Amino acid sequence: MNLLAITAETWKTVGIVAGIFAGSALLIGILILVVGKVFKVDVDEKVTKILENLAGANCGGCGCSGCSGFAAKLASGGGDLSDCHVTSPEKKAEIAKLLGVELKAEEPTVAVVKCNGGSENCGEKFEYKGNPSCASCASLLGGNKLCSYGCLGCGDCKAICPENAIEVKGKLAEVDPDKCVSCGSCIAACPKHIIERIPASAPVYVACSSKCKGKDVMGVCKVGCIGCGLCAKNCPHGAITMVDNLPVFDYSKCTGCLTCVQKCPRKIILKRDVPSAAQKTEA
Repeated sequence: MNLLAITAETWKTVGIVAGIFAGSALLIGILILVVGKVFKVDVDEKVTKILENLAGANCGGCGCSGCSGFAAKLASGGGDLSDCHVTSPEKKAEIAKLLGVELKAEEPTVAVVKCNGGSENCGEKFEYKGNPSCASCASLLGGNKLCSYGCLGCGDCKAICPENAIEVKGKLAEVDPDKCVSCGSCIAACPKHIIERIPASAPVYVACSSKCKGKDVMGVCKVGCIGCGLCAKNCPHGAITMVDNLPVFDYSKCTGCLTCVQKCPRKIILKRDVPSAAQKTEA
């Protein structure tokens, strides 16, 4: 009799515990449903469709943290399709239709490092032994290069490039135009701001960013632009103007005659391998 009483009491306890668990589960389920409805985030269908057409590189070259952020920015009317240099023209046309805007004609571009002052050409103020990154080096007295505009050569641009288009040789970064998709990741990463986009068809570019006067440049770099202006004076097409002691090209006028390359006493205007770059952009 006592055994039966114990068994009945045990089952009663089990039932109570099971009931508590079942009630708790039901309550939690109801709370989840309530919270889900209260904090529900409506997904903008336009953003989703835009995102489907973007390249998905998530490179950050557009200024956003990723493609989803750029899609949201476009959908809100706060962005411009030209800010993305990775998405194909065909996909951009689809996005333009979704946004109801006219797609602007864009010339393919490629990134170049506007410096040629590697370890052989530009000296150092001190030996840097800190964190091996350009950002860290630049935070210490502007970097260890004698030229305040020079490439620091630690490879922040190489590390962030999604296409492995950058190599660092002799403390100088170099962009491979055949791999570069002009996403802009390297441009954003460079603390010296010496990586720029130029037209992929550009036959030449100035491999220097120094705005200093000639005498000051010659004291720190063997090849830096001295602002003599011979390139601008001798250009037969008026494609070069001098701005802040540096030649600036109007590539719409440049014919690739290479007069500037021949006249430059510092040999800092470099000829580009245009056929290779142009071939890539047409592919």
